[in-house]
Amino acid sequence: MQRPLVRLVLAVSLDGRLAPPLGGAAQLGGAGDRRVLEQALAWSDAVLIGAGTLRAHRCTCLIHDPQLLAQRKQDGRPLQPAAFVVSRHPDFCQEWPFFHQALERHLLTPDRMSAEGFFSTHRLQLSWGSTLVELAALGFQRFVLLGGAGLCGSLLEADQVDELQLTLSPCLLGGRFSWIPSDGCCMPPALSQPNAWTLISADQLSGNELVVRYGRSR
Repeated sequence: MQRPLVRLVLAVSLDGRLAPPLGGAAQLGGAGDRRVLEQALAWSDAVLIGAGTLRAHRCTCLIHDPQLLAQRKQDGRPLQPAAFVVSRHPDFCQEWPFFHQALERHLLTPDRMSAEGFFSTHRLQLSWGSTLVELAALGFQRFVLLGGAGLCGSLLEADQVDELQLTLSPCLLGGRFSWIPSDGCCMPPALSQPNAWTLISADQLSGNELVVRYGRSR
Protein backbone atom coordinates (compact mmCIF):
# COMPACT_ATOMS: atom_id res chain seq x y z
CA MET A 1 0.00 0.00 0.00
CA GLN A 2 1.17 3.53 -0.77
CA ARG A 3 2.04 5.69 2.21
CA PRO A 4 -0.02 8.82 2.94
CA LEU A 5 0.91 12.32 1.86
CA VAL A 6 2.56 14.45 4.55
CA ARG A 7 2.40 18.27 4.53
CA LEU A 8 4.52 20.11 7.10
CA VAL A 9 2.69 23.27 8.25
CA LEU A 10 4.44 25.78 10.49
CA ALA A 11 4.64 29.48 11.27
CA VAL A 12 8.25 30.55 11.79
CA SER A 13 10.17 33.76 12.40
CA LEU A 14 12.34 35.27 9.68
CA ASP A 15 15.35 33.59 11.26
CA GLY A 16 13.60 30.22 11.22
CA ARG A 17 12.69 29.97 14.89
CA LEU A 18 9.62 28.28 16.38
CA ALA A 19 9.95 29.58 19.93
CA PRO A 20 11.66 32.39 21.86
CA PRO A 21 15.17 31.79 23.28
CA LEU A 22 13.85 30.62 26.66
CA GLY A 23 11.34 28.21 25.09
CA GLY A 24 7.57 28.02 25.28
CA ALA A 25 4.96 29.02 22.73
CA ALA A 26 6.00 31.90 20.44
CA GLN A 27 2.46 32.82 19.31
CA LEU A 28 3.60 33.26 15.72
CA GLY A 29 1.08 33.70 12.91
CA GLY A 30 -1.80 36.14 12.56
CA ALA A 31 -5.27 35.94 11.04
CA GLY A 32 -4.00 35.12 7.55
CA ASP A 33 -1.84 32.31 8.85
CA ARG A 34 -4.82 30.96 10.77
CA ARG A 35 -6.83 30.85 7.55
CA VAL A 36 -4.21 28.89 5.57
CA LEU A 37 -3.65 26.62 8.56
CA GLU A 38 -7.35 25.76 8.70
CA GLN A 39 -7.36 25.14 4.96
CA ALA A 40 -4.54 22.64 5.44
CA LEU A 41 -6.40 20.99 8.31
CA ALA A 42 -9.53 20.74 6.16
CA TRP A 43 -7.46 18.99 3.46
CA SER A 44 -6.06 16.45 5.91
CA ASP A 45 -7.35 13.25 7.47
CA ALA A 46 -5.13 13.60 10.53
CA VAL A 47 -2.38 15.67 12.13
CA LEU A 48 0.95 14.55 13.58
CA ILE A 49 2.03 16.32 16.78
CA GLY A 50 5.15 15.86 18.86
CA ALA A 51 4.84 15.44 22.61
CA GLY A 52 6.81 18.64 23.28
CA THR A 53 4.44 20.68 21.12
CA LEU A 54 1.45 19.24 22.95
CA ARG A 55 3.03 20.02 26.32
CA ALA A 56 3.77 23.60 25.22
CA HIS A 57 0.29 24.36 23.86
CA ARG A 58 -1.84 21.76 25.73
CA CYS A 59 -4.21 21.62 22.75
CA THR A 60 -4.19 21.11 19.01
CA CYS A 61 -5.41 23.32 16.18
CA LEU A 62 -9.05 23.01 15.15
CA ILE A 63 -11.05 24.07 12.11
CA HIS A 64 -13.43 26.92 12.95
CA ASP A 65 -14.31 28.26 9.50
CA PRO A 66 -18.00 27.41 8.84
CA GLN A 67 -17.47 26.81 5.12
CA LEU A 68 -14.60 24.41 5.69
CA LEU A 69 -16.61 22.53 8.32
CA ALA A 70 -19.65 22.38 6.02
CA GLN A 71 -17.52 20.99 3.18
CA ARG A 72 -16.07 18.25 5.39
CA LYS A 73 -19.57 17.34 6.55
CA GLN A 74 -20.81 17.26 2.95
CA ASP A 75 -17.92 14.98 2.03
CA GLY A 76 -18.85 12.58 4.84
CA ARG A 77 -15.65 13.26 6.76
CA PRO A 78 -15.27 14.00 10.49
CA LEU A 79 -15.51 17.71 11.21
CA GLN A 80 -12.00 17.71 12.65
CA PRO A 81 -8.98 15.69 11.53
CA ALA A 82 -7.79 13.06 13.96
CA ALA A 83 -4.73 13.85 16.09
CA PHE A 84 -1.77 11.46 16.35
CA VAL A 85 0.57 12.35 19.22
CA VAL A 86 4.10 10.96 18.93
CA SER A 87 5.58 10.32 22.37
CA ARG A 88 8.02 8.01 24.15
CA HIS A 89 6.62 9.01 27.55
CA PRO A 90 2.86 9.71 27.26
CA ASP A 91 2.47 11.17 30.75
CA PHE A 92 0.01 13.89 29.81
CA CYS A 93 -2.39 15.75 32.08
CA GLN A 94 -5.99 14.82 31.37
CA GLU A 95 -7.08 18.32 32.38
CA TRP A 96 -5.44 19.86 29.31
CA PRO A 97 -7.90 21.25 26.71
CA PHE A 98 -6.54 18.71 24.20
CA PHE A 99 -8.35 15.89 25.98
CA HIS A 100 -11.65 17.76 25.81
CA GLN A 101 -11.48 18.83 22.15
CA ALA A 102 -14.01 17.20 19.83
CA LEU A 103 -11.70 14.97 17.79
CA GLU A 104 -10.21 11.49 17.68
CA ARG A 105 -7.00 11.18 19.69
CA HIS A 106 -4.43 8.50 18.85
CA LEU A 107 -1.02 7.76 20.34
CA LEU A 108 2.09 6.73 18.41
CA THR A 109 4.74 5.26 20.69
CA PRO A 110 7.69 2.87 20.27
CA ASP A 111 6.47 0.41 22.90
CA ARG A 112 2.74 0.72 22.16
CA MET A 113 2.13 1.61 25.78
CA SER A 114 -1.41 2.56 26.65
CA ALA A 115 -2.36 5.99 27.95
CA GLU A 116 -5.57 7.53 29.22
CA GLY A 117 -7.53 9.80 26.93
CA PHE A 118 -6.58 8.23 23.58
CA PHE A 119 -8.92 6.46 21.20
CA SER A 120 -6.20 3.96 20.27
CA THR A 121 -2.46 3.33 20.50
CA HIS A 122 -0.24 2.45 17.55
CA ARG A 123 3.34 1.26 17.58
CA LEU A 124 6.04 3.27 15.85
CA GLN A 125 7.77 0.92 13.42
CA LEU A 126 11.52 0.84 12.72
CA SER A 127 11.06 3.41 9.96
CA TRP A 128 8.68 6.28 9.32
CA GLY A 129 7.91 4.77 5.94
CA SER A 130 6.59 1.59 7.55
CA THR A 131 4.68 3.52 10.19
CA LEU A 132 2.97 5.72 7.61
CA VAL A 133 2.02 2.74 5.45
CA GLU A 134 0.32 1.16 8.48
CA LEU A 135 -1.59 4.39 9.13
CA ALA A 136 -2.64 4.53 5.49
CA ALA A 137 -4.08 1.02 5.87
CA LEU A 138 -6.31 2.45 8.62
CA GLY A 139 -7.71 5.00 6.17
CA PHE A 140 -5.51 8.02 6.89
CA GLN A 141 -4.25 9.20 3.49
CA ARG A 142 -3.33 12.84 4.16
CA PHE A 143 -1.41 14.12 7.17
CA VAL A 144 -0.56 17.61 8.36
CA LEU A 145 2.67 17.69 10.38
CA LEU A 146 2.44 20.38 13.07
CA GLY A 147 5.79 19.95 14.84
CA GLY A 148 7.80 20.22 16.93
CA ALA A 149 11.28 20.43 15.57
CA GLY A 150 12.36 16.93 16.61
CA LEU A 151 9.40 15.30 14.90
CA CYS A 152 9.80 17.48 11.79
CA GLY A 153 13.50 16.63 11.68
CA SER A 154 12.94 12.89 11.96
CA LEU A 155 10.40 12.84 9.13
CA LEU A 156 12.62 14.99 6.92
CA GLU A 157 15.62 12.78 7.69
CA ALA A 158 13.54 9.85 6.47
CA ASP A 159 12.49 11.90 3.40
CA GLN A 160 8.83 11.34 4.23
CA VAL A 161 7.63 14.96 3.86
CA ASP A 162 5.88 15.71 0.57
CA GLU A 163 5.12 19.39 1.04
CA LEU A 164 6.31 22.35 3.10
CA GLN A 165 3.86 25.11 4.04
CA LEU A 166 5.75 27.80 5.94
CA THR A 167 4.30 31.10 7.11
CA LEU A 168 7.06 33.67 7.61
CA SER A 169 6.29 36.07 10.46
CA PRO A 170 8.07 39.46 10.34
CA CYS A 171 10.10 39.09 13.52
CA LEU A 172 13.48 37.81 14.69
CA LEU A 173 13.52 35.57 17.76
CA GLY A 174 17.08 34.25 17.97
CA GLY A 175 17.97 31.35 20.23
CA ARG A 176 18.27 27.68 19.44
CA PHE A 177 14.67 26.67 18.73
CA SER A 178 14.79 26.30 14.95
CA TRP A 179 12.07 24.46 13.05
CA ILE A 180 14.63 21.74 12.33
CA PRO A 181 17.01 20.69 15.14
CA SER A 182 20.46 22.25 14.75
CA ASP A 183 22.22 19.35 16.46
CA GLY A 184 22.07 15.65 15.65
CA CYS A 185 19.86 16.07 12.58
CA CYS A 186 21.34 14.74 9.34
CA MET A 187 19.38 15.49 6.19
CA PRO A 188 19.70 13.01 3.29
CA PRO A 189 21.88 14.36 0.46
CA ALA A 190 18.89 14.38 -1.91
CA LEU A 191 17.27 17.18 0.10
CA SER A 192 20.25 19.49 -0.43
CA GLN A 193 20.01 19.39 -4.20
CA PRO A 194 18.84 22.56 -6.03
CA ASN A 195 15.86 20.69 -7.50
CA ALA A 196 14.79 18.96 -4.29
CA TRP A 197 11.75 21.21 -3.82
CA THR A 198 9.45 22.88 -6.35
CA LEU A 199 7.70 26.15 -5.50
CA ILE A 200 3.92 25.67 -5.51
CA SER A 201 2.84 29.12 -4.36
CA ALA A 202 3.88 32.24 -2.44
CA ASP A 203 1.11 34.47 -1.08
CA GLN A 204 1.19 37.60 1.01
CA LEU A 205 -0.99 37.46 4.10
CA SER A 206 -2.22 40.19 6.42
CA GLY A 207 0.20 41.58 8.98
CA ASN A 208 3.16 41.48 6.56
CA GLU A 209 3.27 37.70 6.69
CA LEU A 210 4.08 35.48 3.73
CA VAL A 211 3.06 31.85 3.20
CA VAL A 212 5.20 29.75 0.88
CA ARG A 213 4.47 26.20 -0.27
CA TYR A 214 7.03 23.84 -1.74
CA GLY A 215 6.43 20.33 -3.06
CA ARG A 216 9.02 17.57 -2.84
CA SER A 217 10.39 16.74 -6.30
CA ARG A 218 10.73 12.97 -6.41
